[in-house]
Amino acid sequence: MKTVRIGCGAGYSGDRIEPAVELADRGALDYLVFECLAERTLALAQRERARDGQRGYDPLLAARLTAVLPHCLSQGVTLITNMGAANPVAAAALAARLAGELGFHGVRIAAVTGDDVFDAVAGGDATLIDSGARVDTLGTGLVAANAYLGAEPLLEALRGFARIVITGRVADPSLFLAPLVHEFNWRLDDWPTLGAGTVVGHLLECAGQVTGGYFADPGRKDVADLARLGFPLAEVTEDGSAVITKVEGSGGAVTVATCTEQLLYEIHDPSAYLTPDVTADFSRVRLTADGPDRVAVTGAGGRPRPATLKVSVGFRDGFIGEGQIGYRGSGATARARLALAIVQERLALSGVRCLELRGDLIGTEPGDVRLRVAGRTATLLDAERIGNEVETLYTNGPAGGGGALKAAREVLAMDAVLLSRDRVVPAVSFVES
Repeated sequence: MKTVRIGCGAGYSGDRIEPAVELADRGALDYLVFECLAERTLALAQRERARDGQRGYDPLLAARLTAVLPHCLSQGVTLITNMGAANPVAAAALAARLAGELGFHGVRIAAVTGDDVFDAVAGGDATLIDSGARVDTLGTGLVAANAYLGAEPLLEALRGFARIVITGRVADPSLFLAPLVHEFNWRLDDWPTLGAGTVVGHLLECAGQVTGGYFADPGRKDVADLARLGFPLAEVTEDGSAVITKVEGSGGAVTVATCTEQLLYEIHDPSAYLTPDVTADFSRVRLTADGPDRVAVTGAGGRPRPATLKVSVGFRDGFIGEGQIGYRGSGATARARLALAIVQERLALSGVRCLELRGDLIGTEPGDVRLRVAGRTATLLDAERIGNEVETLYTNGPAGGGGALKAAREVLAMDAVLLSRDRVVPAVSFVES
């Protein structure tokens, strides 16, 4: 029976690069997937693209591609990634240039777009899922609206002989499902099989989590050689069954326990895991040991996909100001408490309007005690004044304060809406190195 080998080279934007190189070089892969796009990551990328139309893709895109492309392109490994973030077209152009500089010419690269549905959402009456407010109440605070695409546009890219596929917002498991549908020619209404492929994607999508990284807990769940943690790969067969494993000799562990934790990760209803491709059923999944660092996955199912697509919405939601200062020695806790009381009174006296305010004492005597004051405000000026008041404790507060820090930043909040599928129009464009 035909087997497809898919590896995961990243589970978030800032993930390690060395395990991906190990997978590309020694994993005997058919596909290597980089899943690097969280909701807030994409909203920040949209803001970056608004400042510079040639930016807005993952800041580690060049470093990752430079590291893995020589292995992937020389060994026939197709690369799929959502590192295009807010600008897949610019990311594809960069990938083409890098491939050429590395000596690989005529490499076909696809950019998948259409997830940006800002115009369809802005000013509309859709209801935000978490807050219950209408989108149009956000006004000019709306920063980003990106629909979760499924596997279909990635299929178009793969059928167009792309060796590198770069997307924006695509549902995480769909990045892994697309090559399986392509390789096995699965029907897009074969719901049980699509559900099985979605389980594989869900197990792989967070990279080192399933190989023991997020699982490790010393003395309770010991995992060896975490400094050399290997990233996972799946051996998938045509019926959708799979084995999760890693490169032999790499650090970490693949066990029934590590896979069980990842299977349950970010799951609301195990019998109805909603994706753009299928309503996957994880409730009857069986995980069984298949040798050292090998876990067999069977039993997944699926039902028809949802009628709507989830849209991740990013919006400005005020500012956070923060100040910290440390106290040490006898009476440190009392001095830190007095310092907090002074800051709270000073903010009230100076008219700083805080939507939320909290103070924390970190540490205990006789060691260091650190005061942290943080507040959320409607304006940047008020946010900055929080840190300024903490800093003035150097000379105006209790004795012995030191190591003051202050910061202020805009809050980029996230919510979501549902959008009819006919309002989302994916597109695929190609470029060659």
